[in-house]
Amino acid sequence: MQPGNKISHFFLSGLNETRNYQSTLFFLTFLCYVIIILVNVCVVLTIVLNNELHEPMYILLCAICMNSLYGTAGFYPKFLSDLLSPVHVISYSGCLLQAQVLYSFACSDLSILALMAYDRYLAICRPLEYHSVMSKKRVITLVCLAWSIPFCIMAVNTILAYRLKLCSPYINRIICLIWSIVVLACFPSEMTVNSVVSYITILIYVIHFLLILWSYMFLIKTCVGSLENRRKFMQTCVPHLISLCTFSLTILFDVIYIRFGSKDLPQTIKNFICIEFLIIPPIMNPLIYGFKLSKIRNKILSVATMKMK
Repeated sequence: MQPGNKISHFFLSGLNETRNYQSTLFFLTFLCYVIIILVNVCVVLTIVLNNELHEPMYILLCAICMNSLYGTAGFYPKFLSDLLSPVHVISYSGCLLQAQVLYSFACSDLSILALMAYDRYLAICRPLEYHSVMSKKRVITLVCLAWSIPFCIMAVNTILAYRLKLCSPYINRIICLIWSIVVLACFPSEMTVNSVVSYITILIYVIHFLLILWSYMFLIKTCVGSLENRRKFMQTCVPHLISLCTFSLTILFDVIYIRFGSKDLPQTIKNFICIEFLIIPPIMNPLIYGFKLSKIRNKILSVATMKMK
């Protein structure tokens, strides 16, 4: 199967205005990526290596940290190499692969956040059913679905983008996104199927978000009248709410910019809006949970204390 055009490479023009400070940007980006790897791997290993943390809430946290490692691996290595190169080029297949990874990462994040909300709803609102519904085996199955279903949904979008005949190899961004490829189509009529599928995809994940809100409506209603439930809410739900708000805002800014963004914005701001979902949530999630959840915090501190002795 061959793409419907002769384009073999794309030129990413989003970094053209950063030539004067690429060394500084490379150092900051490399530092950011190292921090993302360290904090996420730290939380993942803490959960995997401690049997007492093999509970639904911690398994889901482990999953979201692993997903962050997956998503950022689709961006940072290529971006760092671009900062060291005078020409910012990516192959056609590499561009599609990066788009697939980044979109599936973002969608999986929302799916896992939805599972976290459902887990907290069961734990606080229906505690007697919690252990029968959220067994370890079932949670692992749900996590696998939260990874595989978004991957398959986004694969459909990627394949539809692959079939388009493109008229330009220039992408005015620093990363490849499916929409960035679709808008290069020579014939707007060919984009109809892509648009329909993309709107269906958006609808699916808007429903995810509404289910999270529904869960929290019941959680807040249940917690208002009980001191014990309020304590549980503050300890386990607040980190989730912060993660959800961080993720939602970063994705919302990007979607708004894609659909309605001004061309007059400075390129630096455009670049940050484009990649903020690859910077803020992957750092914030492990730090928030690491500090807020006492079991994880105590395990990390005990290991750190032993290393210092």
